[in-house]
Amino acid sequence: MTAKTKKAETETHESDNPKQDPKDTSNRIKDPKDWTTGSEPMTGAQASYLKTLAEQAKDEDAFDPDLDKAEASQRIDALRKETGKD
Repeated sequence: MTAKTKKAETETHESDNPKQDPKDTSNRIKDPKDWTTGSEPMTGAQASYLKTLAEQAKDEDAFDPDLDKAEASQRIDALRKETGKD
């Protein structure tokens, strides 16, 4: 294999990789209800951030420790808008 052929092959593979193509956003933003792990318990980071946002919004009912990842993400998004952090 020549250097030119190898370079062309590498460029082809790189352009096929959405992680290396900054124009491809198809896998970056997904609706939380479409997440394959959305029904798992929220992460520690989500819980911490949600609690902080709920305190800032003075909405003690916004934090629920039993939320799943998708629900927590949606609530975080709503609280970010409400608190002007969006």
